[in-house]
Amino acid sequence: MRVLLVGGGGREHALALGLAGDPAVEALVAAPGNPGIGEVASLREVTPTDPAAVAALAVEVAADLVVIGPEAPLVAGVADAVRAKGIAVFGPSAEAARLEGSKTFAKDVMTAAGVPTARAYTCEDAAAVARALDEFGAPYVVKDDGLAAGKGVVVTDDRAAAERHAAECGQVVIEEYLSGPEVSLFVVTDGEAAVPLLPAQDFKRVGDGDTGPNTGGMGAYAPLPWAPPNLVDDVMRDVVHPTLAELRRRGTPFAGLLYVGLAITPSGPRVIEFNARFGDPETQVVLALLETPLGGLLHAAATGTLGAHPPLRWRDGAAVTVVVAAEGYPAGPRTGDVITGADRAGIIHAGTRRDADGTLRSAGGRVLCGTATGPDLAAARDAAYELVREVELAGSHHRTDIAAAAVDGRVTIPG
Repeated sequence: MRVLLVGGGGREHALALGLAGDPAVEALVAAPGNPGIGEVASLREVTPTDPAAVAALAVEVAADLVVIGPEAPLVAGVADAVRAKGIAVFGPSAEAARLEGSKTFAKDVMTAAGVPTARAYTCEDAAAVARALDEFGAPYVVKDDGLAAGKGVVVTDDRAAAERHAAECGQVVIEEYLSGPEVSLFVVTDGEAAVPLLPAQDFKRVGDGDTGPNTGGMGAYAPLPWAPPNLVDDVMRDVVHPTLAELRRRGTPFAGLLYVGLAITPSGPRVIEFNARFGDPETQVVLALLETPLGGLLHAAATGTLGAHPPLRWRDGAAVTVVVAAEGYPAGPRTGDVITGADRAGIIHAGTRRDADGTLRSAGGRVLCGTATGPDLAAARDAAYELVREVELAGSHHRTDIAAAAVDGRVTIPG
């Protein structure tokens, strides 16, 4: 099987490692990729959000499967263009990707499907924003209605900050705050059959103790020792299958990766958001534990044969990833700094580039991450931080408390 992987971040590096490790994948091409991905795949230049260009590249490299990593190409219709060439693609259509591209659309689908989620209003002007904030009260939850690279959500007790964010975004969704620990559940689906992966937890705030602004994610771990034993079954029954059925009813079946972001509230799981692709950095830990060959799994979802795929196999133990971010991230990250110590197994490249002389430099806000497995969560955490300590990048920062509460048994579900 020849695979074309679209994207160039940490999620795509994790996907590339999984695909390269599948014996059925005889050739792996990534576009545009990054220096880390280039160690396991051939790199090609392409604009990931250009449907015609990606489809043409898929034909040129004779791809049997195209895997689309980021959300922007999906919303732009890249999967549709590839399918039109008769090539299997892992990723939803542009219409189905509106689950991530428009939070208003996602709320409409959830309401129609009876999915448990927060009450919400879509607001387009200051008066509507004020009414919604008055009704829900603090903490205020204000979400940019469109794509915002994981940084479009503000959760704050500061009314003025909530109003500023709404004004900057234009159309926003304002919703009631959901209390409880958050969970990311990835579900591979061909539109009918649906297979859950391991639940994970990521850390959105930039600082220790969940302080500071939201980011694209500063670390993650899996599995979740504190999660209710029936969590995945309940979410599949109450969220995933009703959502997929509603999208089929609308004539826009969802095939690809359905990301379900959840809050485990005193009343049970509630959906915070849907995404239409693997999450970053949770992908790094979930795929590190997946023993089932990744290429075959994604190909089954892309070809409508997921129902016949064997049950997934998982490695024992746990995985932790810790993101190393550039100075100034998330507000205004500095780029171009030299990176050393990143040439070891477990280092995932997210925002890097390589000079002609081989020098590795930062090229984004989240630069790389240390991903490690271990026999238990504490061992995996220690190994991940050992990786991060060996990386040298001027001005960089990382959280020191990734998975700490789970290791110490301090994650609780309000009741």
